[in-house]
Amino acid sequence: MVPLVSLGLLGVSLAMAAPANAETSRNGCTVNPLDPKDLRGDDVDFRITVDCGEKTVEIRQRIFEDERGHNDDLLVKRQFTKDFGRHDDARTVHFFVDVRNHDRRGEEVYQLVSFRVENHGGHWSDWTPWEKSAVVEVHSGK
Repeated sequence: MVPLVSLGLLGVSLAMAAPANAETSRNGCTVNPLDPKDLRGDDVDFRITVDCGEKTVEIRQRIFEDERGHNDDLLVKRQFTKDFGRHDDARTVHFFVDVRNHDRRGEEVYQLVSFRVENHGGHWSDWTPWEKSAVVEVHSGK
């Protein structure tokens, strides 16, 4: 019996260590911070897919430079709303950020996204936990 319990606990710890899907759903909305896209200049596209049915969603977005073991540098923070009608499809929201290359090897960047949803009565849900995109190395060069 003890070995089976030990294996069960091991399975739980392995599941918790596995990378989580960055897509989050709440109150009929799904928001997914996509991996930053290197546009091979100084600009990086920090994209988010948003799908809500006849709702208003408010999104918080934080963009960081990964400092490899040190406090990461916050490059940009913003907060915005998107309204969805009954017949609206999912949207990809693009946000272009000038990421100047100060390192010879390139910059490593990522984004965090959190959101809340307004219901028909005008009340807002709680904010979702922050979801993180992959860390992507981008290079300067035109």
